[in-house]
Order: sequence, then structure tokens, then C-alpha cells
Amino acid sequence: MKKNRTTLFDVPVGKLTKAQAASELSELADMIAYHDRLYYETDQPEIDDREYDELRRRNDAIEVRFPNLMRPNSPSFRVGAEPAAGFKKIRHSVPMTSLDNALTADDTRDFISTVRNFILELKDKTVPIDLVAEPKIDGLSCSLRYEKGRLVYGVTRGNGIEGEDVTANVKTIEEDIPHQLKGTGWPDVLEIRGEVYMSDEDFLALNEHQESLGPKRKVFANPRNAAAGSLRQKDSNITASRSLHFFAYAWGEVSAPFAETLWGARKKISDWGFKLDEPAALVKVDDPDCIALLNYYNEIEAKRPSLGFSIDGVVIKVNRLDWQNRLGFVSRSPRWAIAWKFPPEKGLTVIRQITVQVGRTGKITPVANLTPINVGGVLVSRATLHNRDEIERKDIRERDAIIIQRAGDVIPQVVEVVKERRPDDSAPFIFPTRCPECNSLLTREVGEADTYCTGGLVCPAQVKERLRHFASRNAFDIGGL
Repeated sequence: MKKNRTTLFDVPVGKLTKAQAASELSELADMIAYHDRLYYETDQPEIDDREYDELRRRNDAIEVRFPNLMRPNSPSFRVGAEPAAGFKKIRHSVPMTSLDNALTADDTRDFISTVRNFILELKDKTVPIDLVAEPKIDGLSCSLRYEKGRLVYGVTRGNGIEGEDVTANVKTIEEDIPHQLKGTGWPDVLEIRGEVYMSDEDFLALNEHQESLGPKRKVFANPRNAAAGSLRQKDSNITASRSLHFFAYAWGEVSAPFAETLWGARKKISDWGFKLDEPAALVKVDDPDCIALLNYYNEIEAKRPSLGFSIDGVVIKVNRLDWQNRLGFVSRSPRWAIAWKFPPEKGLTVIRQITVQVGRTGKITPVANLTPINVGGVLVSRATLHNRDEIERKDIRERDAIIIQRAGDVIPQVVEVVKERRPDDSAPFIFPTRCPECNSLLTREVGEADTYCTGGLVCPAQVKERLRHFASRNAFDIGGL
């Protein structure tokens, strides 16, 4: 069953009774655990990151107001999900935590204020803070352990305490993950942490290949799911056949310090043979509005569609490692870093073709097939056009340049047509009069917006979709049908 927010969650936290708070915390613990399993174990999330973050923030706010109600299975104590069955488990020598999120510039300024309040030298707000700002890669977190310069194992984040042994699989990412460190000066024990990801181009090629193998082959929703599914294969030959990459951005256990600043550590990690999450910047913040940081955020957001890989925000970290140590951790997150997420994104692309789909009730839905574009961290190649009236109202045509927007992990919608870029020989789209699947007549009742196929069970599309619905999780939940 898909677990969405309930109407109970619409009550402001400040107005909750103790009984309501206890009920919500119980429900939130179950919901967040459910979505963690979908995201980390099956790589098939049902909600987008923003909805998930809202659940986490709601849980945290209730626990702050009712600390005595904090549950033993509170999401505040947990990172990720349990390692999947079938993989050997490896315990992290240093836990792999996750980052708190900032959704606005004010959230980010609050983070910087927290840093200043903890570090005595920064009480004077004119004293600058050096921050390292990096793109937030949307992939699968992974830790690589090296002993005397040689790769010993690779492990996923898992639940933050122990993860899945994917050593054989990470060794196939030879372009980005050295089996033997380059250069000199590395500690005898060094755990490099980063993100396994798939480029937009490779993601499209993988899905095209999957589709060519027949309808039973899995087609991935976005590059993050494709990367996670590819890294967590039991057969490393399958992983090797897929173009995975790795960006390094942190470290776990080290036998000896190797830098005094994060920026200096990045340089050494690069010298040892790793690619870094670029474009990064060393940003000096010495004003209350944090203009330099805001400029970096805006720059990366503008570059986002052309980077060639999926990102969903910017990560901000305190540069001085001694200050990081003094700031420490709270719950499951460090005080010295935060992820500043992007808002829902719009993008400009072109309609290649308009086709229609037939649903289980016979409803006809027109769909715009697009030149693929990365929107909101998801590579989009289709957008819904809703119905015939919507096409006519917005005058949407094939080969039109359009603005699309997605505000969740759902098929995007067309915001507007850029008519000044319309081809001279453009012609209005003619809505079909017969079903593309069974050739039955299409009908629309007077006063209704939707069009329907009259074929019923004669229509193969309706038969397939009805069977799919019958066996789905929300109906009879027949796994594997």
C-alpha cells in the first residue's frame, strides 16, 4: 500500500495534543521506514525527495515539542535502510551519516548562524567562514577501503552502521575507482567515500537497451535508480556492462590525518586518483546575507541541465577540519554540513511526437514525447497533455518548443508553448477518432473533458491495464505476476 500523508498531518505541530503527537510519531516512523526501504533497497521510490523531507521535518518538529514521546524506532536515530538480503554485510568503522536539508536561503543562513554559535572565534559576525560548496550528486553512497594503497573492499551506506559488500562490483568502475592509489603520502588505512552515479547519456542508452530486450526487462525511472540497481547486482558482469561512475567527496576511517582543511583534502584525494564532485568552490562568507554562497547556488542551479549528470541541490561544508571536529554531530547528521535542495525545476525542450495512451477504463490520454531533458534531477522524455481540450487550449503541436515542470516523481506537465520558436510549417494536432490499439471508435460525452475507447475487453490495452491493476499492490498484490 502506498503510504501518503494523512489529514491528521495537516494539524500544525504547535496545536497537536499529546495523544495526537504520539499517534503521528508512530505513523511517521512506519511511513519513513517504508519509504526508506523503497528508496534504498528496491530503488523504486513512490514519493519525491521533497515529500520525504517533509515527513522527516514533521517528525523532528514533533519530537522537539514532545521529547518524552520519542520512540525507540524514531527515524531520528536511523540513516538509510537495512542492507539487502543476499549481500554480505560489512560494518562501517566510522558510521556513514546523512545530511540535514535546507529548502530556502533562510534555512542556510540559520545553518551558518549555528556554526557561529558553536565556534567561539566566530561570535564576531564580521569574521569570515570558509565553506566548501559542492553539487549534491543524486546517486548511491559508497565507501571504499584502502590498506597500504590497495583497494580492500567497497560497501554501500546501508543503514549507516553496516552496508552491503559490493567489492566485486565497484572494481568494475575502473575509470573512476583505482585498485591501487596513485601518487604518494596516503595513510596506511584510508576510507574514501563518495557517490556512484550514472550520466544522463548512459542512462538513456541503458533504458533503450532494456526496452530492446522486451517488455519484461526493467526500465529505470531515473539515473539514480539505474545506478543503484546496477551497483547492487549479484552478478558483477551485469554491473560491468553498465556505465557507472564515482565522485569522491569525503572519507571515513584514516590511520593518520592527511589535511587541515577540506579543500586541501580534496586536492590530495584527487592526486590519489579520484574524480571529485565538480564544479565545487571555496566560498568565504562574511556578510549576513551570504551573497557569495547564494551566487554559487544560483550558478549551479543554472548549470544543472547541462552538467550531464543528476544533482538535486548543493552541499555546504565547513572548510576547517578542526572546526568540523568541534561542531560534531547531532542525531544522524553532522553540524558542519547541510544539503541545500533545489526547488521544483522548469526546463525548455521540444515535442518530438504526440501519441495517445489507452488506460484500463478506456480513457485516452495524449502524451508529448520529448527531446530528453534533466528536470528536477530526473531525466524526462515524456509529459502528459491531459486531454483534447488541454491541447486545443494551449495550442500544443508537434515540434513545438515548450516549458515543462515537475514538482514530484511524476510525469511532468507542459506549462506553456514558446510560440516564437514554432516552425513555420507547423500544423495543429488532430486528435484521433479511433483507438490506436484496437481501432474501435473513440467517444466523448457532451460536457465531459475525457475521451474513451469503446472497445472494452476487445481492446488489448484495456485488458493489459486491467490485469495490471488487478495484480497491483493496491488491489490483490500478486507479486511476480
